[in-house]
Amino acid sequence: MRITRWVKHIKMKTKKHLYELENESIYILREVAAQFKKPVLLFSGGKDSIVMAHLARKAFYPSRIPFSFLHIDTGHNFPETITFRDELVNALGVDLIVRYVQDSIDQNKVQEESGKYASRNALQTVTLLDAIDEFGFDACLGGARRDEEKSRAKERIFSVRDDFGQWDYKNQRPEPFQLLNGRIQFGENVRAFPISNWTEEDIWTYILEEGLELPSVYFAHERKLVKRDGAYLAHSEFLNLVDTDEIENRTVRFRTVGDMTCTAAFISEADTVEKVLKENVASKHSERGARIDDKRSESALEERKKGGYF
Repeated sequence: MRITRWVKHIKMKTKKHLYELENESIYILREVAAQFKKPVLLFSGGKDSIVMAHLARKAFYPSRIPFSFLHIDTGHNFPETITFRDELVNALGVDLIVRYVQDSIDQNKVQEESGKYASRNALQTVTLLDAIDEFGFDACLGGARRDEEKSRAKERIFSVRDDFGQWDYKNQRPEPFQLLNGRIQFGENVRAFPISNWTEEDIWTYILEEGLELPSVYFAHERKLVKRDGAYLAHSEFLNLVDTDEIENRTVRFRTVGDMTCTAAFISEADTVEKVLKENVASKHSERGARIDDKRSESALEERKKGGYF
């Protein structure tokens, strides 16, 4: 009886915690819609942006979501994610804007990387800044969370970018009592982060509680892989293979979904949300430990963020 009461207590506490996080995120989404003239939600088809889309639907129901979704497509995405993205935006009835890194390459605005570790992940910044300028977006809603990586822990809820898209983590506005200041100068824009205070465990628990669907790559499946430097990458035409690479078929899942060339898989048998939750809690590795491009230097992600990255 005591164990049963303890389990019920934990479940009630978890639901209360998720309810508070959900309310905070909905408040932020509504503040963005109220304070900015032309906001947009950055959408990749990954679990965090799927949760963001669900929260946006709740925030403005029964009305339509009052802003478009924007996907910066590297051209090296998991096909399962792109299929899921299109199905979800159609179900939500929102406008999806897609801008392609390949176009930035063709226009000689960025240069395709070469060599073993070539990736288009960092090249997205130019494409994003061009899209912001093209459509006049003054706020971009992103799915970044403070627990993901140390540079993301420095972000405010409303994070101001200058007219060059640059971020100065030393010069940010205070946000006492969740008072969000959306005033910006001409040329500036804001990155807004409604799920900043969520953790990876919160995201998966919320997905479980709300019964949200995800792309199949998040769950255990057999896949052709390239073993490189101890990490497993999805085999694709986008990888520049070298002699030391090993080709294997393994059962894996992905904890984060990005550019296929720099997103490593985890060996796993977790094929349900419940199993993924249990496995993540027991894991000694961080979520972004699977993002190989973050390991180029100690401050790799922070440097990209200073230049306008997500």
